[in-house]
Amino acid sequence: MSNVGDQFLKYSIHKYSSYTPPHVPENILCDEPHDQSSRWSSESNNPPQFLILKLDYPAIIKEITFGKFQKHHICDMKKFNVFGGMSENNMIELCNSGLKCDNAAETFILKHSTNNHQFPCRYIKIMPIQSWGPSYNFSIWYVKLKGNNDPIQVKDALNKFYEYREKLAICLCLKHFRQYHYTEAFEALQRKTKVSLEHPLLSELHEALVVRGDFVASEDLIKESMEKGLLMDYLEKQSYSPKWTQIIPAPDTPKPGIRSGHQMCVDPQTETIYLFGGWDGSKDLADLWSFNIQTNTWTCLNQNTASEGGPSARSCHRMCLDHKRKKLFVLGRFADLSNEKSLLDISLKSDFYVYDTESNKWQIIMDDTASMGGPRLLQHYQMAMDIEKNTIYVFGGKITRRQEREKLSGLYSYHVPTNTWTLLREDISSSKNDVPKIRSRANHSMLFHWESRQLYIFGGRRGKENVDDMLTYNVDTDELKRLRDDNQEMPASEYTHTATIDVELNEIHVLYGINRERERRSEALKNSLWVYSIKEMKWSCICRREDSSSNHSEPCPRYAMQLVYDHVHRIHYVFGGNSCRNHVLNSRLNDFWSLKLCKLGEADLLRNCQKLIREYCFREKIMDDPVDAVRYLRNELSEAFDHSDPNERIELGLLAASLFKSQEKDFEYYPNFDDSKRFFIRSRVFDSLAQYFPEDMTQPKDDLINLIQLNM
Repeated sequence: MSNVGDQFLKYSIHKYSSYTPPHVPENILCDEPHDQSSRWSSESNNPPQFLILKLDYPAIIKEITFGKFQKHHICDMKKFNVFGGMSENNMIELCNSGLKCDNAAETFILKHSTNNHQFPCRYIKIMPIQSWGPSYNFSIWYVKLKGNNDPIQVKDALNKFYEYREKLAICLCLKHFRQYHYTEAFEALQRKTKVSLEHPLLSELHEALVVRGDFVASEDLIKESMEKGLLMDYLEKQSYSPKWTQIIPAPDTPKPGIRSGHQMCVDPQTETIYLFGGWDGSKDLADLWSFNIQTNTWTCLNQNTASEGGPSARSCHRMCLDHKRKKLFVLGRFADLSNEKSLLDISLKSDFYVYDTESNKWQIIMDDTASMGGPRLLQHYQMAMDIEKNTIYVFGGKITRRQEREKLSGLYSYHVPTNTWTLLREDISSSKNDVPKIRSRANHSMLFHWESRQLYIFGGRRGKENVDDMLTYNVDTDELKRLRDDNQEMPASEYTHTATIDVELNEIHVLYGINRERERRSEALKNSLWVYSIKEMKWSCICRREDSSSNHSEPCPRYAMQLVYDHVHRIHYVFGGNSCRNHVLNSRLNDFWSLKLCKLGEADLLRNCQKLIREYCFREKIMDDPVDAVRYLRNELSEAFDHSDPNERIELGLLAASLFKSQEKDFEYYPNFDDSKRFFIRSRVFDSLAQYFPEDMTQPKDDLINLIQLNM
């Protein structure tokens, strides 16, 4: 976010790669979205095409805004880079992103600090990489820069940045001297400059491991680092690895049949999963099931909920659970949009039910939510519950009535104690001027973060448009925000996906199924699991699977499945859906899976460090005393391996085989340092261990020798 005092910065066009008359570079100085010619257009789409802007005065540039034409244009930049610096010949990357294919201006945050030091720029270089039309030239309509150009603050930032660069240069020299065993030069430079190359504990580790070859002391220093929390930053940044387990109930016990379009909820307090309804390929279902996680058993609570005073058979409904009050709410059902008779049916109403999980009793709340100020019967909408305030939120979806079938529904709240619906936001296409607007969509996800009091809305479709933005809505303040993710790797707007949220971890988990609404062939099934970090506003892909072949270690690709999350025990559960088995379209499933997202833990990281140190110690012993190496292999080295892991057993076997092979290939020739090979190999091990420490505690990653360019 911009700081107080930031302002829009004046600039001129300094250089450019090419242009096509009359689309001169100076056109980007004016924001004329209705003028087709008011843009810079490159002469070709062959790289490198660029614009270099020169600011009137140096500034700490924090934002760049790209204006657009009044409607989406095929020449707009789908991908681009922005560079900046005090000199046009010495720039660093400030942004790597792309514009959406629409007519809305977009603002991007520019990198303006490194190692907590802000740096000013005088020149900005914009490099288009790809246009929305792959064979079209690039266009930029308008560019606006924002930042701080206060002379005193800019000068102070520049001085501090120069000090940082000087310190970095000294550290690069120190690293080079130590790495190549120039001990006297290293000590002299450190005495003269008083610059520390790294955290004192890392210096101790280098002395123990590299200089003395004390491997036991090295392990103790790693343990001390872990106890002091110095390795936690590395652990927190590690990506998840999925661990799927198929849940197979005991033989001769009942279980739900095949289905898709069903709904599930989980009660983490009682460790119970509820499943209701769905479509089995020929009819809608009206059965309600519970699954006891502890006993691994399904129980059919209602074979036909309608006969128990509950909802009729249905699919594509929505369901949410109030585990505090033990209430299960069911809203709506599927109506065939292609069936004109159904759409003309005046009885096509949005019914609303509640189920008491303790008394096993159904109750109809209302037979038509629209008649009570709530939403009409909808398709592809979402529902979430605020348990603390006993309020349900319903957002988006297509209205099923024939005369309104192209319309999208807005955001509603339902207050359970007062039995009251409230329209909070209407779709932007609505003519109701007295109701605040929201950009509605269908086939999206919506999750409630009960600590921040925010609804998270993302993905979906508006007509033929894929919507890949994320909205947040504060249920207490009525504040609506659009979040932007500048990370280049993010999930596409898939037709079908299901999502969960972990409030404590501040993460959203999304399981994607099929790519496009009208493409339901086998090759369209591409299960992928993504995690969105709310804190970092970043997506990361955990796994992808793009085939439907038999694989008993994880579920086959599917869509219209259900995914629920036990946030207490941090386990996901997936049931059913549609797959494409043996090239048979719409093959429905009733398989049941649990999913645990695993990360590297403290014990695992310590063991990995031990393995690294002991493996090298073993190799040195082979060179020095092969008999002692055999003893070390059987004891200390073997203890560092997980013998239940087949891969680690193979790794240990290869190490044992190395007893009978030459080790010379591991001790490479270093020019002019034949007598110091051992020192350099230990330095490699040290560098591998240093990667687990925060970057600001370690020596620079770059090597001085790699910065030297040779003129050939």
